Amino acid sequence: MKVRTVLRTSLLTFAASAALFALALAPQARGRQGAASVSSAPAATEKPYLVEWVYKVKWGHADEFWQLFKTYQIATLNREKELGYITSYTVYRPGLHQGEDSRWEYRIVITYKNISASQHGSEVEKQLFPDAAAMKRGENRRWELTEAHYDLPIKMIDPNGDGTD
Repeated sequence: MKVRTVLRTSLLTFAASAALFALALAPQARGRQGAASVSSAPAATEKPYLVEWVYKVKWGHADEFWQLFKTYQIATLNREKELGYITSYTVYRPGLHQGEDSRWEYRIVITYKNISASQHGSEVEKQLFPDAAAMKRGENRRWELTEAHYDLPIKMIDPNGDGTD
């Protein structure tokens, strides 16, 4: 029963995040509808690739987690964006208190240029953080503070379509 409640809450939260993301893209899509040129659909490898990272942090450690996350993960995301691998990313925090079964502290929705662009994180980290031992200590500490985590690839679908991408 508890697992079902957690799953239902996670799915509802994911649906809300996806809806917000779709609404953010709606003005851009409307602007392209009137374009006179007709082009074929982009190849699957050229489609944007979206991933959501979700973190649940041990009680009382959100600030320490966030400082470590900014040091390594946000710096890496920023550099990947500068290099053109990432087109955008957004970090979310909950606005209200949640029950323990559905609690999360940070959600990061990342839009990569395409699926292959999502494979450059390690090489970018090596460039940004040449002291691999220091980075490993910081990242290990961040994971010690993490109670739960998942990465969820997200597919955008046409709301008026057949439900497939």
